[in-house]
Amino acid sequence: MDKISVVVISKPGVPHLRVLDELPDSARIIVGNSVEELAAAMPDAEVLLNSNFGKEPFRSLFPLARNLKWVHCLSAGVESMLTPELLASAVPFTNGRGVFRTSLSEWCLGAMLFFSKQIRRLVQQQDVGQWGPFDIELLEGATLGVVGYGEIGRATAKLAHAFGMKVIAVRRRTSLSQADPLLDATYPPEQLHQMLAQCDFVVVAAPNTPETKGLIGAPELARMKSTAVILNVGRGPVIVESALVDALTAGRIRGAALDVFDQEPLPAGHPFYRLKNVLLSPHSADHTADWINRAMRKFVENFRLYASGAPLENIVDKKAGY
Repeated sequence: MDKISVVVISKPGVPHLRVLDELPDSARIIVGNSVEELAAAMPDAEVLLNSNFGKEPFRSLFPLARNLKWVHCLSAGVESMLTPELLASAVPFTNGRGVFRTSLSEWCLGAMLFFSKQIRRLVQQQDVGQWGPFDIELLEGATLGVVGYGEIGRATAKLAHAFGMKVIAVRRRTSLSQADPLLDATYPPEQLHQMLAQCDFVVVAAPNTPETKGLIGAPELARMKSTAVILNVGRGPVIVESALVDALTAGRIRGAALDVFDQEPLPAGHPFYRLKNVLLSPHSADHTADWINRAMRKFVENFRLYASGAPLENIVDKKAGY
């Protein structure tokens, strides 16, 4: 049987490529990180794995792949890969959706505890040797709103539910959550303001698409309680950063916990660095020691399905962008 030609966009020799040793013998692997290294292999490529998180060289290489049967993105976010050629193509496109749900949902719970238990104040008092008792808050009974109820949103809802929180969500297809035992209510996007007004915490876990860019701006932040905290583990552009800075500076909301930003690395001197009601993560909330190996194993699992003729998992809706 002819081998399946698998082109991998990656810097050769990086440790996580060893996971590809778990592929069956039917795979013939070609690795490179530039058009020059991979152009000759593209016409015969059957499978294309993009483990380079930038736009290039994928955007230049994809049009050269005349016999491609499947494209996989190592990450969950796919916006940089949605070229006109890929959108027009019938080639199945999969991603790493779900690989990071546990780490990101745990980070969200940690961030909510950071604010409810005033962890910053505890550390500050310890640093100066101050004994200053104060009241804390319970997560039990608080309301969590989830914007983007996918793998990450649902995993966060599961942990919040275990803490006794009320969980509500906004999602495009509310019918998918009618029987969800984790949710107390589901709202369509046009009722986002109604949902936000009820929340003590809001987790934004939406992808970056034309529909979600700027979804949370000044009008939405104005609907939130002054005691509410917003968390973003989806994509930076979903929240209008300037509006969030204004709301945090003026104390119109209590705080924010942010793992993603419009520009990364976050530029020196950005207001987020000086705001004491902000918890910052350098896009590391999902960076467990083995995160990239876990993402690679998701590809290996999908390859076994592909090689056996079974349906692929994590098919991306190219038009929706996730």
